[in-house]
Amino acid sequence: MKNLHQPEAVSEILQRIDNLNSNASAQWGKMNVGQMLAHCANAIEAPLGIRNIPRTVLGKLMGGFFKADYISDKPMGKNAPTHPDFLIKETPDLEKERARLKNHIVSFSKGPDAIKNDVHAFFGKLTKEEWAKTQYKHLDHHLKQFNA
Repeated sequence: MKNLHQPEAVSEILQRIDNLNSNASAQWGKMNVGQMLAHCANAIEAPLGIRNIPRTVLGKLMGGFFKADYISDKPMGKNAPTHPDFLIKETPDLEKERARLKNHIVSFSKGPDAIKNDVHAFFGKLTKEEWAKTQYKHLDHHLKQFNA
């Protein structure tokens, strides 16, 4: 599976983000395109160490049972539950969120040393390789949500 430490995968994701516009509509879920970009930017802030998201009680109890599926090559399911810290209720500025997400992706893509946090809020400890893979997988999932 592709990951965000592969230059070609990073280029692909950045291009897909650039292809989004304000008229893009979701194939599933409740977010608009600006909310999706903000959600993805917030999510990538966790491994970068910008955002500290504490483990959920449910994650501590059940995360290990679902981790193998999360880090697998299997695509993410539609309408999966979202950690409350990653729910975006306001309508953010599309261009601001696009730029913020792209900046975070570029920072992340600099390599394993860019990853400062090894604990996922639900799944627990992830290796730097798992973070790179799952961040690509998460972005791919949401870009497909908006046909990008």
